[in-house]
Amino acid sequence: MSAARHVAIIMDGNGRWAKKRHLPHVVGHQRGVEAVRRLVRGARDFELEALTIYAFSTENWRRSEEEVSSLMGLMKRFILSDLEEMAENNIRLKIIGDYKAFTPDVVELIEKALARTADNSGTILAVALNYGAQDEIARAAAAAAAKGEVTPETIAAELDTADLPPLDLLIRTSGEVRLSNFLLWQAAYAELYFTDVLWPDFTANHLKEALEEFANRERRYGGR
Repeated sequence: MSAARHVAIIMDGNGRWAKKRHLPHVVGHQRGVEAVRRLVRGARDFELEALTIYAFSTENWRRSEEEVSSLMGLMKRFILSDLEEMAENNIRLKIIGDYKAFTPDVVELIEKALARTADNSGTILAVALNYGAQDEIARAAAAAAAKGEVTPETIAAELDTADLPPLDLLIRTSGEVRLSNFLLWQAAYAELYFTDVLWPDFTANHLKEALEEFANRERRYGGR
């Protein structure tokens, strides 16, 4: 049995959660933020070295202007309300993806949060913002080529997650069973875990169940 060091989550199902309750999509996203808050606290309890969450993909810009605006507003409120708690609990914030594509006020808040938690040594909370794995791999390959050698090792060294432990477990909620352009390189030998639970209903107990199943799996990395 082995313990996971790095867990990533595709947080799916906010819209369906709201629809089932005849509520606006934004309410589903609000409850999704509450689930993030629970999971960040749970990451400490389970002694994870890194927790990576898929918050906003490069494809999410295709959503309605109203929904994108709501997501940006929720992100700002989450940073403003939870930053001090993260800092006090030794959590270090990291962003993967191109967050500088957001509006200046969002960029400023993100950079303040990064600076505020930069010296923390506990769990790393890596938030994927304006992130797409294919774009990440292309950028990493180009950077490796510019340095003169393109190999799996040199590409891996240029990935957004290069300073994180190898990905052990990737969880997706809501019953969907695809990776949706998330951590494609990093997931090469990660264990995958799919659950029908919609993201707003996902709790620390659900994370515990996933971690327990991971601990009982035999990881072979292509061997027997």
